[in-house]
Formats: sequence, C-alpha cells, structure tokens
Amino acid sequence: MTDQRVSAPADDLWSAVDALWTWLDGHRTHEGREGLLLCILKLQEETGEVAQAVIGATGQNPRKGTTHTWDDVQAELCDVAITALVALRTLTPEAREVFTRHLAEVTRRSLGAGGEA
Repeated sequence: MTDQRVSAPADDLWSAVDALWTWLDGHRTHEGREGLLLCILKLQEETGEVAQAVIGATGQNPRKGTTHTWDDVQAELCDVAITALVALRTLTPEAREVFTRHLAEVTRRSLGAGGEA
C-alpha cells in the first residue's frame, strides 16, 4: 500500500497555509462573518487540546493517569500554530505580510534594535 499523504515542505510555510486555507474554504459550512468567527474560535479548541495533552503528559488527572506524551504536546502546539496562521489567512489575504511585520515588531520590542537580549 502506497502512502498518499501530502507533505507540506517546511521551507514553504505560507504556500502550505494558503493550500490549507483554500481546502477549508472549499469545505466551509458557514459563510461571511459567522464563518470567520468560527475559524477563529477553532483556535480556542486547539489550545484546549494543548492543555489536555499537558495534563495527560504530567498525569495530573488521577482518574486517568498518564495519557499523553510530550511528543503529543508538541503536535498539539503545532496544531495551534497552524490553526492561528490559517485563521489569520482567513481574516486577510495579506497574512504573510501582516505576520512578518508583527513578528519583526515583537522581535524588536523583545530583543531590542540590535536583535540581542
């Protein structure tokens, strides 16, 4: 049996985000503002899954014990990042530029003009 999963090249993040956005847009069940809000709310669902994975990795629920690994936490954090970038793309077709500007500003504020801590 041949593995037919599509792999997104790590060096082409924004092409992958655009492809995911296009696919989701073609399968959208709600349009307009409602669709946008639901896309953004999906981010909250994904962050909840991170919390669930951390609780499971640390065994904090005595009834369930250890149910997740730190690899699961990493995967859930990736889902949060992907979901956030797709939500940003849903909000604006200029997602790449908006994100790049914002990242530069956060980096400048955090690391200073020289880029060092």
